[in-house]
Amino acid sequence: MERKFFSYALIMINFYVSRIEISLWLDLINIPLILSIFAKNYVLIMNRYLVLLAVAFIFASCSSDNTEWKQKAQNPKYLHRSLKQVTDVIVHDIFSPPVASRIYAYSSIAAYEAIIHQNAGYQTLAGQLTGLDAFPQPEAGVEYCFPLASVQAALKVGRTLIFSEDKMDVFYNGIMKEYQEMGIPDDVFDKSIEFGDKIADHVLAWSSKDNYKQSRSFPKYSILDDPSTWKPTPPAYMDAVEPHWNKIRPFAIDSAQQFKPIPPTKFSTEKNSQFYKEAVEVYEIGKNMTPEQREIAFFWDCNPFMMNVKGHVMFATKKISPGGHWMNITNVVCNQVQADFVQSAEAYARVSIALIDSFISCWDEKYRSKLIRPETYINQYIDEDWVPTLQTPPFPEYTSGHSVISAASASTLTHLFGENFAFTDSTEVEFGLTARSFKSFYEASSEAAISRMYGGIHYRPACDVGVQEGKDIGTYILNKVRTRKETLAVN
Repeated sequence: MERKFFSYALIMINFYVSRIEISLWLDLINIPLILSIFAKNYVLIMNRYLVLLAVAFIFASCSSDNTEWKQKAQNPKYLHRSLKQVTDVIVHDIFSPPVASRIYAYSSIAAYEAIIHQNAGYQTLAGQLTGLDAFPQPEAGVEYCFPLASVQAALKVGRTLIFSEDKMDVFYNGIMKEYQEMGIPDDVFDKSIEFGDKIADHVLAWSSKDNYKQSRSFPKYSILDDPSTWKPTPPAYMDAVEPHWNKIRPFAIDSAQQFKPIPPTKFSTEKNSQFYKEAVEVYEIGKNMTPEQREIAFFWDCNPFMMNVKGHVMFATKKISPGGHWMNITNVVCNQVQADFVQSAEAYARVSIALIDSFISCWDEKYRSKLIRPETYINQYIDEDWVPTLQTPPFPEYTSGHSVISAASASTLTHLFGENFAFTDSTEVEFGLTARSFKSFYEASSEAAISRMYGGIHYRPACDVGVQEGKDIGTYILNKVRTRKETLAVN
């Protein structure tokens, strides 16, 4: 494009001054006439050379851009913004936490698999994750912009798995315009988009075999007469969320039952029983909530669909999911250490794999034990007027999903960024809450776990056992799945 522009400019310039040149050559023997012609056409002649200089400057700038686009495209902000857009649409479309984790996993893996071709130190996840076959490879001798291919792959997968395609399209068109304005050569741009599409199509074909589509037609959860089991809770009395999630194909763990936790405390309504004592603990915390405990409870609430009741009016507040919270922490940390594009893609992929497998494991136990929530138990056996600080989620109590997925995510991030990594979590600022600072990822995950007791929606064992479940899953995945050819030590 730049070469054509330069050629056209020279043709036009020569056209306008050709008559002057001819006259000068014909009258070389007449010096006074030459001087006269030069004086009369001084402005035109000087303009020619000024235009030549301008064209040369433009051409030099374009040539500079042809080298600079490679550096500009490497900015990981394009990946961060793309996955944040996926989060925003997940929030808008109100996907449940397990389903959101599935969207994150496939989108992040697509981004990772497209970008690793520019760094020989990273390796594919094909052959490491269940059912994932070898990916399409770049053509030999063809130049690609792999960051562009990575963003293309992530957004195409994300768009396919959400509902609000129009919102994804607006974002996509905007970010593609930014890439085009970098000056990426047309052939490189087109080839990169094509390669990103191939990666995305491969991931989507893999995702189509994970049993998710089939699970949409599985029967709803049937409420049992057993007093120890979960019942729908106010204000919306929603149906149980994803009762068949344990049938989703795992990513790295062998099966949904691989990290089966110890059973919950035996149900009892006797006042001297352990179960009753655990319920009373939740009840007392709720009645004597400190300002900090309340702040912690709401900071980690992450309820995608919180129902608000004002008199006879009921409306929902949309918020980020628990998995989305940890994906955003990944964003914060990558920006803090100035992780490059490949490192950022690796972090998202690893965290998202930990999330999806943690949800599969946790949901397997939830619908095995089907344990009653504190709100239902306390209202029936302790205080009928008691209301938890947070809205009770619509699924069984044991184990705590926050505890499991937070511990697994913390294990992953500690593996990547180290122990005692201090950071400020600003995830909830856009939802009207104050940022919180932590000295390590494990400190953050521990706070996320105990926040569920502060919120009045979990007994202590669900949190404590859930943390151990999550750590076990996280460590297992770190030992099994390799992203770097020179592996990091597992913390």
